Amino acid sequence: MRTISCVVALAVVAGCGGGGSRSGSDYYVTRMASGPISKACIASDRTARNPQLCGCIQAAANEELSNGDQRRAVKFYQDPHSAQEVRQSDRSSDRSFWERYAKYVARAERLCTGL
Repeated sequence: MRTISCVVALAVVAGCGGGGSRSGSDYYVTRMASGPISKACIASDRTARNPQLCGCIQAAANEELSNGDQRRAVKFYQDPHSAQEVRQSDRSSDRSFWERYAKYVARAERLCTGL
């Protein structure tokens, strides 16, 4: 069930920005950031995608993920099952990546709601 929740969270962030509200600990982010996640978001088949949402998601990624992590996360747009495989992996590098990725998802949900 937890795996399904994580995949759903990925789809929500990728598709429509997730839920939640802005937190006082978050600061203003540029809504039109460009990069690999933004490009993958725009190229995806999700109906809720738009340049503002995808730019916001990229801005969150810029704060939470390294360039290498962003390139790795882009693959989740093309193959959502790979996110589940990484999340369930016993490799310490996969666990470390997933912790960073989860922080990114949470930030994107807070910052990009309603875009």
